[in-house]
Amino acid sequence: MKIDERILKLGERVENSLENEFRKIDRIREKNFLKVLNAFQKANISDFHFRDTSGYGLFDPGRDKLEEVYKNIFHTESALVRPQIISGTHAIAISLFGLLRPGQTLLYLSGEPYETGEAIIGIRKATGSLAEYGIKFNVTNLSEKIEEEKIKKASVGVIQRSGGYSYRKALTVSEIEEMIKKAKAINPNITIMVDNCYGEFVEEREPTDAGADVVVGSLIKNMGGAITPTGGYIAGKESAIEKIEAMLTAPGTGREIGPMLNLTRLFLQGVFFAPLVVSNALKGAVFAAKLFSELGYKVKPAYNEKRGDIVQAIELGSPEKLVEFAQSVQNVSPIDWDAEITPSPLAGYGNEILMAAGTFVQGSSIELSADAPMKPPYVIYLQGGVYYEHSKLASMYAASRIGTPKRD
Repeated sequence: MKIDERILKLGERVENSLENEFRKIDRIREKNFLKVLNAFQKANISDFHFRDTSGYGLFDPGRDKLEEVYKNIFHTESALVRPQIISGTHAIAISLFGLLRPGQTLLYLSGEPYETGEAIIGIRKATGSLAEYGIKFNVTNLSEKIEEEKIKKASVGVIQRSGGYSYRKALTVSEIEEMIKKAKAINPNITIMVDNCYGEFVEEREPTDAGADVVVGSLIKNMGGAITPTGGYIAGKESAIEKIEAMLTAPGTGREIGPMLNLTRLFLQGVFFAPLVVSNALKGAVFAAKLFSELGYKVKPAYNEKRGDIVQAIELGSPEKLVEFAQSVQNVSPIDWDAEITPSPLAGYGNEILMAAGTFVQGSSIELSADAPMKPPYVIYLQGGVYYEHSKLASMYAASRIGTPKRD
């Protein structure tokens, strides 16, 4: 692995210039760690709670305590934290099918949904979508304009915190709070759900501290701390969780069943480490933003902008550079470092996707990864990094391989 001397010197200058930004991240990490520690102590976690359950998973005190920790962290009435929730997309689907009824309307308040949400809703044809159950869909963007009639007709409003592949900056908790206030002022009965993927522990507050009724996310992203091998979470008001739990298992059984399969300790340990891992990922994103902007690339967000998630977008301008960047990230990975990265179809996506992730857990975005849809303007999305040093190395190695952008 060879990094150009010029890039090494630039990286050193960039790192030295980021002291104030890193200090801000450290302060947020410290406050979030204290929140997590208090959540554990309030729940009185004991090693007794690490015991295994299988089969139906009835009478599992460890699972109950795990969910108590989550509701303490998110300051909610209830939470579901399960290995049976496979991904963030799955958590969204379970929640929407639980909260909505035929004839009701789902409204995305933050613009068009992420690609994997299109099949859930029925925008892209898929068997079993919400559209097949007579659930209507609409979209608005409360950060740009207020469309009162759409909000009045909606039963559930969704805010997607991360920008996904839209190349927009992730929403901060303050921006989410303002959107919730606008929506509830027009329709007090609307249930607001926030797709919190990639955003947990990036700020001191979470969307449920800002008025969200439900938040959902994946445990192979921020909340799992790179330890949890699978799973997802849904936290919110008891009235909402009562509807959602029936979709998690079955009506009449709900949250009462669901074995933890000897994963309780890993789930708890993962969320305990999560503030530290998220802070390292954020430092890596800030470093990448500064490094590639110095090289002349467009980045979003800028290194000194307030962030709503851990994702760093870098506009590369060509498919060749997109592949080269992803290959660089793969080549500095601990697992499958020598794998060849090629664009491929991926379940839930309309375009071919380029994905580099030499991770211990398949698809773990909190470990160092980079992905992109193969379409102009050829933006790579860099995220994760258990070690800040890993993200830093990957950025410098990628910069050495792709060079500076072409000038018009």
